[in-house]
Amino acid sequence: MRRAFHLTGLLIVAPPVATAQPQAQVAFPQLTFDRPVDLQAPPDGSDRLFVVEQPGRILVLENAPTVTQTKVFLDLTSAVSYGGERGLLGLAFHPHYADSGYFYVNYTRPGPLRTVISRFKVSADNPDSAVAGSERVILTQEQPYGNHNGGQLAFGPDGYLYIGLGDGGSGGDPLGHGQSLQTLLGTMLRIDVDHPAAGLAYGIPADNPYVGQQDGSREEIFAYGLRNPWRFSFDSMTGQLWLADVGQDTYEEIDLIAPGGNYGWNVMEGAHCFDPMTGCDTSGLTLPVWEYDHSEGFSITGGYVYRGTRLPQLYGKYVYADWGSGTVWSLEFDGTRPAVSTELFQMGAFSVSSFGVDQEGELYLCSFDGRIYTITDVLGSGTGERLLEGIMLHQNHPNPFNPRTTIHFELHRAMRVRLSVFDTLGRELAGLADSRLGPGSHQAVWNGRSETGREMPAGLYIARLVTPTYTKSIKLVLLK
Repeated sequence: MRRAFHLTGLLIVAPPVATAQPQAQVAFPQLTFDRPVDLQAPPDGSDRLFVVEQPGRILVLENAPTVTQTKVFLDLTSAVSYGGERGLLGLAFHPHYADSGYFYVNYTRPGPLRTVISRFKVSADNPDSAVAGSERVILTQEQPYGNHNGGQLAFGPDGYLYIGLGDGGSGGDPLGHGQSLQTLLGTMLRIDVDHPAAGLAYGIPADNPYVGQQDGSREEIFAYGLRNPWRFSFDSMTGQLWLADVGQDTYEEIDLIAPGGNYGWNVMEGAHCFDPMTGCDTSGLTLPVWEYDHSEGFSITGGYVYRGTRLPQLYGKYVYADWGSGTVWSLEFDGTRPAVSTELFQMGAFSVSSFGVDQEGELYLCSFDGRIYTITDVLGSGTGERLLEGIMLHQNHPNPFNPRTTIHFELHRAMRVRLSVFDTLGRELAGLADSRLGPGSHQAVWNGRSETGREMPAGLYIARLVTPTYTKSIKLVLLK
């Protein structure tokens, strides 16, 4: 926004005032990871980070930009069923981890395919290594299909372990798990790992909403009507439970989870009827606090309410992303006024798999490009964005375009650069730059064709610039 001042009859327009804008930046430039899906900080004051790799490993590292190596904390690759939405999916440290050494994992295991929630113990002699033979299985749930496993687990402020389980997979919830209280699928579970009940490896909190029901309802259930609760988190200040539920055909949603809540799937997708498509009975259903349709993305990645100190403009806002589009947003919601979502930046399609926070409450993003990112302030300029490290990717011109468009970017020093165009399914269509370039302004032209010369149809495409410390994407609209 520009400010105008009236002096002695003259109109003087002040130049734009630079404002701080959040932007992703590689947190550990000398490290790469294999499909990172979770990042956790143990409650032991060590300022270490633990990164979960989907194929089955947990790595531990020093929380410093200059870190050059990781250590293998736990390797479950031989036990994990990995591929698609399966694998080692979640990690939670016991609230008294500093004393007990206990931590919990969520992974899929074959023969038969099932979700396993297990407890492990850290080595008494080496805080960077778990005892592989210390596994104690807490809970298992057979999975009828290979998708919609959920994956997150987290301890709430009440000390209980919360576990998100998807509806069991396929599409449209064909087995009707979402609206059933007789199955653990399609639910948020709440269990007591410190006080096991007779015949179980866990206890059931007495105030769980379905305790004592005589209709076969599972007493572990805290809330239900969920499709695929891939990521959820507790606000470290208020204790509210935020959950991002991955949608089916049209809508992605964000829910505030309350005990006994029914969040609608598969009667509803987001705030809209799904089965039946019109005239569905919404009585007793809790609507999401926010939704977006598939013009914005198609696979929501839940994040955290920001309570750190580096980004005051995000304080108290819920930061989330879409894995399909790579868009990262913040959501402002006070419980009374309508929620407001603001786009923060673009990460690139098929990138943001998960979020994490360190012991200071600062945010991190796990990306399938093999990097862990943090969020930093950037000073905005009138023509684009001026990064602290001096790299800029500008919006293409023209946009929309037919048949070609020019993409401009700037480098403050010589570095390796890759600029590519992808379709919305994440398939790379054309490599526009892949070399070491000198400092200054650069440009590349895309002619709307693949590298094989195939003319691409009208639609939305993604251009992605990748350097050793920076990744940024823009949307290209091709007209015919």
